[in-house]
Formats: sequence, structure tokens, C-alpha cells
Amino acid sequence: MILNYIHWNVDPEIFSLGFLHVRYYGLCFAIAFMLGYYILEKMFKSENINEDWLEKLFMYVVIATIVGARLGHVFFYGWDYYSQNLGDIIKIWEGGLASHGGAIGILVALYFYSKKVTKKSMIWTLDRLVIPVALAAMFIRLGNLMNSEIYGHATDVPWAFQFITNMHAWTNGAEPIYSAPSHPTQIYEALCYLATFVIVFFTYWKTKAKEKQGLIFGIFLIGIFASRFFIEFVKNNQEEFEQDMALNMGQWLSIPFVLAGVYFIYNAVKKK
Repeated sequence: MILNYIHWNVDPEIFSLGFLHVRYYGLCFAIAFMLGYYILEKMFKSENINEDWLEKLFMYVVIATIVGARLGHVFFYGWDYYSQNLGDIIKIWEGGLASHGGAIGILVALYFYSKKVTKKSMIWTLDRLVIPVALAAMFIRLGNLMNSEIYGHATDVPWAFQFITNMHAWTNGAEPIYSAPSHPTQIYEALCYLATFVIVFFTYWKTKAKEKQGLIFGIFLIGIFASRFFIEFVKNNQEEFEQDMALNMGQWLSIPFVLAGVYFIYNAVKKK
């Protein structure tokens, strides 16, 4: 029996000025990038790393995150639609970003960044970059919460949320239609990503882990994608084709990242 639940009826739009619409999701993205830049700046200064590398890294990551996350959504979750509506692929303002696609986009960008800018191993960069990325992942899930999207199965836990299911119509004046009380999986993921950030942050600053190439990156991969794998069990599938799958798309995409995390930790610890 449900003891308590929350009617979540937050308007995803903060304000609008003519054609300009400012939404919580975009604000969360902006905060994530600003904090990420600040954290990386402190890290680069502590290691006397060329500051020009930071500015270039920021541009590579911003572009790769947005393009990769969008294409990840298009190809992993919505290709049936977008293959027939190619022009809609660029309509990123209508929503549709996939974190796995963003991760792949960053990896591709860092390959070229390492070749052209630092002349160092990709893993050297990733051991530093994943620290602010873990924090950014938390902010993105908070943005999903403000959009009332990517929530979980119906539940009787006392902290269940009732989300508005007709968000577009509601913001245009219609009466809200609420979901059944459901798992606020956006909050579950945000807390796991925050915990991962705290672990890799203190691992970098308080230990000699950055001298063991791949160790911090491996911890990040396991913290982010293992938590994503397990939370998917109480999360609603994003697309209909996932209904008959033993594991959904998010879980299948998480498994290689977790295995890679195990490999990098093992490899880093094994090397003297």
C-alpha cells in the first residue's frame, strides 16, 4: 500500500522570450559544462599542463557529446522513425539524446584530440576527463527529471512519483494526465553518478591513481554503467522494440563498458 507519493508537475520550461525558450534540461547541460571546465582547469594547473590543451579539449568534448548523444538516440532507439524522416535528425531541440551515444562520441573525439593535440595516450586524457563527466551525467539525469521523462515502473514505494504523461498538451493548457506512482529512476541514476564522481574525484586528488594509467577511467566505467545496468530493471523501456528483449537496449550497451572498466582496472593494477 502506498503511504505517500509525489505529484511531479514541474514545467520543463523556465521562461521564454519570443523564440527563445529556456528549459531546465538545457540549463543542466550548461551547468555541467561550466563545472566540468572549472574542475579540469584546476587539474591541469596542478599538473602544469598546457592550458591551450584544455580549451581545445572543451570544444572537442562539447561537440562530441551533443552529436554523439543525438546520433546514439537516432541509431540505437529511433532508427525506424528517423530512417523515414532524415530531416528530423537535426531537430535536437525536440529531445532525444542517448548517453551511450554521447560516450562513444567522446571516445571518437578523444582519439583525434590525442593524435592532434596532446600526442599522449587517449587513456591519459580519459583518466582526467571522466571526473567532470561523472558530474555532468548527474546533471543530465536531473534534466530528465525536470522533463518528466525516462522514469520507472509502477511501484508502491513511499517515494514514488506521479509524472505527467501528456507534457506537451499540459504545457499548452490541457489538464494533466498523471502516470501511476512510479520509480523516480532519474534520481536513482543521479545519485549513483554523484557517488561515482565523488569516488573518482578523491581518487585523483588523494591517491597516486593518476600514475596508474587507466585506473580512474576503469573505476568510472564500472560506477556509471554498472549502476545504469541494474537501474534499467526498474525503468520503463524507451522504445517498443525492447518489450520482448531479455535485457533492454540500455543494458546491452552498458555491458561492454563495464567489461572495459574491469580490464582497465586490472591492467592498471597489474603494471608496476
